Amino acid sequence: MANQGLGGPKAGMSLRRMFFSPQTAISFLLVVALVLLLLFGFDIAWGETWHTIKESNPWWFLVAIVVHYMTFIFRGARWRVLLINATRNDEVPPLPLPVLYSGKVILMSWFANSVTFFRMGDAFRAFVFANDTKTSFPRSVGTVLADRVIDIVVVIFLMSVALVLLLAGSEVHPPVALLLLAGGFLLAVMAALAAMTLGRRWITPRLPQRAADIYHHFHSGTMGSFARLPTVFLLGVASWLCEFGRLFFVLQAVGTPVTLGLILFVPMANGVFSSIPLTPGGLGIVETGISGLLQLELSVEVAVAVALMDRSISYLSIIVTGGALFFARQVSAARRATMESG
Repeated sequence: MANQGLGGPKAGMSLRRMFFSPQTAISFLLVVALVLLLLFGFDIAWGETWHTIKESNPWWFLVAIVVHYMTFIFRGARWRVLLINATRNDEVPPLPLPVLYSGKVILMSWFANSVTFFRMGDAFRAFVFANDTKTSFPRSVGTVLADRVIDIVVVIFLMSVALVLLLAGSEVHPPVALLLLAGGFLLAVMAALAAMTLGRRWITPRLPQRAADIYHHFHSGTMGSFARLPTVFLLGVASWLCEFGRLFFVLQAVGTPVTLGLILFVPMANGVFSSIPLTPGGLGIVETGISGLLQLELSVEVAVAVALMDRSISYLSIIVTGGALFFARQVSAARRATMESG
């Protein structure tokens, strides 16, 4: 499958559609509606919320930022393992790229997810890798899908641990429905994987050759990724514990104690909320969910303050850092295209 360079006309058109589509505009209108509902639909003393943010410890907040960005090291390492898994049966597999490269691509994809509709950053991640390595785009998409499946498994595992901690040592009982929702996601994905396997056996032989080749690469990228699962699972746990650490240190910055089980539960719920592709990066949905869960132990004003501080790292800072990497890459690609055409 031929790959279009990032500076090429087709890539430019696809990127414009990604960031300036009607769906993206609609999703941002939904965000505005949710923000207005939060501002005027609830009885919140915003002065107290702002005071909590203003009086927070900046050093603990800085630690929270550092811990958050460590997740891209573990996520990059995990995706690298999946990419190697997916190509292990090739006669000449592509040279494995550094963990730092994988982490940077994931960071750019998170930026794309933060400003586009329906998690378009996942497709962008696969496109970047396929373009850089001159390998199959469908296979790259398969590795991203496998990465998402493992994420769901890790979230369910850590959410279950959090529930056990809460039930054993606290009177706080978060909604079990969130765990059931995550389980529903996992069952749907497992059913899709089973359908993929059956499709390869019964449907692929009846497809035109080009379509069959595309499906073969996608299937091998997905199913081939599921090897060395203990390593992959541990890297997934480490990446999500960075999310736990971010919230833990944000709470340290605010100086508000919260049960350990709830601190672990909230980022896992965040992962479930952000999987609902109604708004870019779950904007509006995640903040409402985080503050609602934290109100099990905190006042509404403090809970909202913590949610806003947490999302300033996991959402706003991603737009800044991921966006900088994205646009630097675009400029570099445009310069290369100009030099090649000259």
